[in-house]
Amino acid sequence: MAKKKVLGISFGRKMANTDVMVKAALMECEKAGFDVQFIRGDDLDIRPCTGCISCVVGMTTGRGKGGCPIKDDFHIIDEALMECDAVIVGSPTYETSPTGRFKTVCDRIGPSHDITFRKATYDEGIAAGKPADQLPDPRSFKKRVGALISVGGAMTKNWLAFMLPLMYEFTMSMGIDVVDMHEYHGAMAYEHVLGNENEMERMKKMGQNIAEALKAETEKERTKWRGDEEGVCPVCHLDMLTVSKDRKSVECPVCGIKGEFAVKDGKLEVSFSEEEQKRSRLRWDGKLEHSTEIKTQAVGPGQIPNLKELKAPYIGYAEK
Repeated sequence: MAKKKVLGISFGRKMANTDVMVKAALMECEKAGFDVQFIRGDDLDIRPCTGCISCVVGMTTGRGKGGCPIKDDFHIIDEALMECDAVIVGSPTYETSPTGRFKTVCDRIGPSHDITFRKATYDEGIAAGKPADQLPDPRSFKKRVGALISVGGAMTKNWLAFMLPLMYEFTMSMGIDVVDMHEYHGAMAYEHVLGNENEMERMKKMGQNIAEALKAETEKERTKWRGDEEGVCPVCHLDMLTVSKDRKSVECPVCGIKGEFAVKDGKLEVSFSEEEQKRSRLRWDGKLEHSTEIKTQAVGPGQIPNLKELKAPYIGYAEK
């Protein structure tokens, strides 16, 4: 039996903090007997998603398998993701959130790799007798675990406020179960993370957590949360909340689920029902809810017969 593989992806500078932290976690996975691979995002030529939606249209019409028409280096990350059983992703903080390259990669993974789109297309293709090369990659449906690493120089943690919430975009479409995450803030106080023993030990622990998840014999043990902080949301384990317009409920913006809140003994307590947790967009039901919405409510071309004329006043307007 082939050994399981752990993929590490860094969106930081070569051999800077993020690179080394991802590699430190990978080293523990290798010690545990797994194959490892490291990719530095900035070494690749990955162009932005154009929003052409050909990936989704191809799958929903049965004429495609989720491929992207853009020809660049994205296929390197794509193949590495298909091969891996776990992924550890790290990014430095640029203006309170991950790097532009990180977001570009997330956009390219996006709906093209959504497991609910791919599974429906695959099953329908099998039923229709289509050959394998016309179907989504069956490795898309492999159960994977993941870990997220956020790195920021700011001494005040809230300058990294949008890091981990946005980093879930990397794992969301493919249904990768995040079992650990860590935020390293105050990095400017050290010349390099190699001078911060606590952080290096935490990365070793992250690698060990991934290894333990890969060795798990039950689904419950595989997806078990292994991070240091529980967070207010029981699904993504983050503390970010949005407040409803009527101020009567809160929502986890990562999971897209509604919760109830109360203040007891001066502390905010938030609860999410089992039903809401099940429809988190990090889980199958939540993703299926979204893909079904797109399939049943998205309007195709030709609905506005005079669209060309309506666009005419805007063509080239104020462009230099």
